[in-house]
Amino acid sequence: MLHLENVKKSYRQPNGEVLPILDIPRFDVASGEQMVLIGDSGCGKTTLLHVIAGISKADSGVVAVDRVNLARYSESTRDRIRAEKIGYVFQTFNLLPGFTALENVLLGMTFARGKRDPARARQLLDRVGLGHRIGHKPSHMSVGEQQRVAVARSLANRPQLLLADEPTANVDPRNQQHIVELIRKTCEEEQITLVMVTHSRDVADQFKRVDQLPEINLVAAKA
Repeated sequence: MLHLENVKKSYRQPNGEVLPILDIPRFDVASGEQMVLIGDSGCGKTTLLHVIAGISKADSGVVAVDRVNLARYSESTRDRIRAEKIGYVFQTFNLLPGFTALENVLLGMTFARGKRDPARARQLLDRVGLGHRIGHKPSHMSVGEQQRVAVARSLANRPQLLLADEPTANVDPRNQQHIVELIRKTCEEEQITLVMVTHSRDVADQFKRVDQLPEINLVAAKA
């Protein structure tokens, strides 16, 4: 499902110097597999997810999702491929404050094929335990409830790959395990490949496959 080969990514600093972020010789995740990448802050976790999702373009290498190499395409084409194949749970939720929970999930559906499926949206909100809150806006929800809306939105288009960036970082400890279990169970039921990044050992311990990012990313290994 996911294949990275000789992927490099760097950024140019204000003083003109090039700052390497990623240098990944190879990284693979099988279809339907659930795994977690663990590493300290600053080791390239979020940058890696952005490259996999096509939010950022790799400087070089292969970034293949379902045998489609995103590194070959323009930003607009990457956006379309991401909308059709990839779900993304952002650490900061990225919910639109003026929209209800239901409207936020419905909006996520329009990015791919432009078709809204209210029944699917309600089903997802029910699944994450928010069937009674579909008319509420983010400002009227707890942080944990906002994260669950974000999870539902990420699954709106039935993605083949779900990327989760520190999904428990802004959730209180009592709800962290619930959020992870919710994501994992939903991915298992819908046969979605899951890649989650975290710095939390408690989160990582819930997965059979745990990869240390410095073992994959040569830049982090040298830090």
